[in-house]
Amino acid sequence: MNNADSRGGRLYFAVSMLLMLLINRIIFPLGHLLSWGAPHRDLSLPIDAKIPFLPWMIAVYIGVFAWWVYVSWLIADHDRQKADRFFLAQLLIDFICLLFFVFFPTSIVRPELNGQSIWVVFLKLLYEFDTPDNLFPSIHCALGWLCWIGIRGNKEYSSAIRSVSFVMAVAVCFATIAIRQHVLADVFAGILLSEICWLLADIPALRGLYSGFIDHLMQRINKTSERNGAI
Repeated sequence: MNNADSRGGRLYFAVSMLLMLLINRIIFPLGHLLSWGAPHRDLSLPIDAKIPFLPWMIAVYIGVFAWWVYVSWLIADHDRQKADRFFLAQLLIDFICLLFFVFFPTSIVRPELNGQSIWVVFLKLLYEFDTPDNLFPSIHCALGWLCWIGIRGNKEYSSAIRSVSFVMAVAVCFATIAIRQHVLADVFAGILLSEICWLLADIPALRGLYSGFIDHLMQRINKTSERNGAI
């Protein structure tokens, strides 16, 4: 795209990000509602218990959102077609996860939190805010992995950015287990889903639908701004 400094580039980025956030915030309560009363499966395995419980990894779990925004900006700044593919893959991840949340609901047994370290305090807040279901696949892992998929092998980005993106993808996958938000099955399902949705988002017809929808939203916003400016 190479026009992130232009109004059109900034608007594209803002509209796409807001759409991602809106859909992401909808699917969790909707998943809870539609799976209400259904039996929830515990997919944990003995190996999950062997992974150390590390409350400080909540910093990675939360920090991945900042990395997601940064990578989204980088991709939106380079090429509109790749940006459409990246954002469409996120939408596909969300919608497919919603189907799993409804028809294959899972749950996890969380540990009792002791101590008053800053990490334990943050983890207690997370546990209160985020119910222990809507787990399979892990959207956290899927989005973290997608941030690496979007720039891997692309020499338009520095080797440092590509390396850090891979490290972040792996770190967030580990963090979800280390703070007992997910189990290994959720993690691997999230990674696989990310790869599948990246391939699906390369289908021209699907990508065209997303691109046209975003263009329509941008046109509506521009017309509204022009109309308000003329008043």
